Amino acid sequence: MIMNIKIQNPALLFIGFGIVFISACSSNENKSEAMANNDPAIIVTVAKPFGSQGNSINISGQIEASQTANISTKVMGYITKLNVKVGDHVNKGQLIATINNNDIIAKRAQADAMITEAGEALKSAQKDYDRFTALYKQQSASAKELDNVTLQYNAARSRVESAKQMRNEVNATMAYTTLTAPFSGMVTQKLADAGSMASPGMPIVTIEQSGTYQISAAVPETEINQIKKEEAVTVNIKSINKVFTGKVSQVNPSSQFTGGQYIIKVSIPDKEKNGLYAGMYADLSIASSNKIETAADEVLVPVSSIIKKDQLTGLYTISANNTALLRWVRVGKTYGDKIEVLSGLEKDEQFIASADGKLFNGVPVKIK
Repeated sequence: MIMNIKIQNPALLFIGFGIVFISACSSNENKSEAMANNDPAIIVTVAKPFGSQGNSINISGQIEASQTANISTKVMGYITKLNVKVGDHVNKGQLIATINNNDIIAKRAQADAMITEAGEALKSAQKDYDRFTALYKQQSASAKELDNVTLQYNAARSRVESAKQMRNEVNATMAYTTLTAPFSGMVTQKLADAGSMASPGMPIVTIEQSGTYQISAAVPETEINQIKKEEAVTVNIKSINKVFTGKVSQVNPSSQFTGGQYIIKVSIPDKEKNGLYAGMYADLSIASSNKIETAADEVLVPVSSIIKKDQLTGLYTISANNTALLRWVRVGKTYGDKIEVLSGLEKDEQFIASADGKLFNGVPVKIK
């Protein structure tokens, strides 16, 4: 059965549709507000850019051992024994590894046989020399005969000396098959195992001298003339919350092989070496007697606040709606744990220094 519905008033129909549409929109808006209210805001810490660096030089460095040795051999052969592992303490002269030396032992036996043969030939030449010398004195031998015998005698002596030097060379090569520690220290790397083929110059283990730590840092050319030997350095090792004062012990006058950076070494007091490990990063602050020329409107922010995506750098600011807003900026020189912002951020403008969660554009934030 087909039902025919006749609409008496079309205006009422349009009004009904309008009411339904408005109700649906209002419902959606209410749902959006409810979702927004349920989205927790990320707690953030804000800061303003730092000012000029003033009379201090701030750079980053790394702790290293004052003396490091790569233990290797000058001969090729299989490693027959490796007595250490990473973390082992070794004493000076302690056996580290041995290399197969069967071929060297055979060469030494050959050298010994040559010495014996040359020695017997020398004895015979010695007898001939003594006999012809006596005959020459008795005018029973000519000077030519004596010269020939003397030549043979000297040649025999040379062959004996040559064989002895060959044996010395073999013994020296034999010494490279037994590797010992050149100083007391700690094994920090093991680059081969027993049974591996050792090649000349290939490191097998690395040893760092214990308790001889120093800090190595790179200084740009614009600041190297501000640093002198024996100057005090404030050292901050954030990973272990350790702050102490060291001294500049070495200033490298050349940057030819360091990419335009000048390497300095900072000594560490013995009482501060406890708990330090090679490879730890340190922030260094060196007071300078000369005023460091910096721009009056220089803008510095913590390196940790910088976001890097591909070739772009940026940091997060807070929008008028209290949401995170990624701002692309152009950065300049780095001063320790701070970096210069050349453009994109005003010197009195706030930025997000840290957050308790992952930031992204549009996420609600709340200032701590």
